[in-house]
Amino acid sequence: MIINTGQRTDIVQYFTPWLLKRFEEGYVLSRNPMFPNRVNRYDLTPDKVDAVVFCSKNYEPILEDLHRITDRFNTYFFYTITAYGEDVEPGVPSIDESIEILKRLTAQVGRRRVVWRYDPILVTEKYTIERHMETFSYMAKELSPYVDRCCFSFVQYYDKVPFNMPEIIPLKDEDKLRIAEGLGRIAKDNGLRIQSCMCTLDLSGYGIEKSACMTLDAIGKANGVEFKDIKHKGMRKGCSCIETRDIGWYDTCLNRCKYCYANTNPKKAFDNHRLHDVDSPLLMGHLNEGDEVIQGNQESFILKRPKTVSLDDF
Repeated sequence: MIINTGQRTDIVQYFTPWLLKRFEEGYVLSRNPMFPNRVNRYDLTPDKVDAVVFCSKNYEPILEDLHRITDRFNTYFFYTITAYGEDVEPGVPSIDESIEILKRLTAQVGRRRVVWRYDPILVTEKYTIERHMETFSYMAKELSPYVDRCCFSFVQYYDKVPFNMPEIIPLKDEDKLRIAEGLGRIAKDNGLRIQSCMCTLDLSGYGIEKSACMTLDAIGKANGVEFKDIKHKGMRKGCSCIETRDIGWYDTCLNRCKYCYANTNPKKAFDNHRLHDVDSPLLMGHLNEGDEVIQGNQESFILKRPKTVSLDDF
C-alpha cells in the first residue's frame, strides 16, 4: 500500500508538523470524501507502507526533518513548479526560490526520486504560449540535472475552474500540439525526459512519452525495490497511476491557486484550516459521535521473494 500526502491538499507546505507527528505515532486517520462518517485508519510503519509519495509546491517546511521519513520508508517526490506568478498562485514561492528548494531536495533524496511537474498548462493574455516556452526553457536548463523527468498536463475544465479563473483561454488541439512541440524540443535540448499526463492526443512525435506519472516500476527503481506486476484501476477516469491512499482533505490548501481542482473556494480553505489540530490523527478536526473507524486495506505491492535455503536450515 502506498500513502499519498499531496493529492487532496499540500500537506508538506501547510501541515508538516502534523505529518511528522503522524509518522512518529505510527498511524493516521483519513475520512472518506464520499462518506465523511466513514474513517479509515492506516498504520504508518515500514512493514505496512510500501512507499510514501509526496506532491507539493514548496518543500521548504519539511527539508530539515525529511530524513525522519526517508530513513525508514521508500519515498517518491513530485515537485510542481509552473510558469505562473502570485497573480495565479498567491501562496507559492517564486520560480527561482522553487528551483533552489528542489535542488536541496534532490541533494537529500537523489534525482531518481524527484519528478518535476509542470502543470497545469493554461493560457491567458498574460501567460501566452510564447511565455510558456520561454519560462519552460529557463526551468528545464536549471532543473534537468536534478530531476528524473518532467510531467506536464493541460488544464482540466472542471466547472469551478472557468468560474474561478474566467481569463483562461480555452486550448484547441492545434494549440496543445504547438505547446507539445515546444516542450518536447526544449526537453530534448536539455537531456530531460518528458511525458504527458491526462492527454488524449498522441504526442510521441515530439519525443513526449505517454505514461502514468506514478507507477510501481518508477517508485521501485528509485528505491531499489521490486514490486508485483498488478492490474489496477488508476486514480481517476483517464488516469493510469497506481492507486494510493491519500491522508489529506479537500478545501484545506492555502496556496489559493486560481485553477485549483481541490478547493471549492479560498475562503472555505481558510475556514477549514482553523479546525486543524496538530495532535489529532485526522488532518481536519477530530472524530465525531457516529463516526465509524475502519482499518484500511494495506495489502503490500512488494514482490515477496522465496526464502533462500542455506546449510543452516538442515
